[in-house]
Amino acid sequence: MIPLTMAQAGEETVILKITGKDEIRQRLAELGFVVGGKVTVISQLGGNLIVQVKDSRVALDQSMATRIMI
Repeated sequence: MIPLTMAQAGEETVILKITGKDEIRQRLAELGFVVGGKVTVISQLGGNLIVQVKDSRVALDQSMATRIMI
């Protein structure tokens, strides 16, 4: 298991675990980040990510992206 920040651009991965407080996990779930869900990194700049999750593109800062384990 590695954090989402370690994924390469264009790589489709599966979410294995989401860490953090309940509020953070709930917020990520509302955005579509759920265990077993697929996520694709579109681009990465300075640790911040733009990812494709379900049918949406979402921007994540590095602190949020490190909580998503793939």
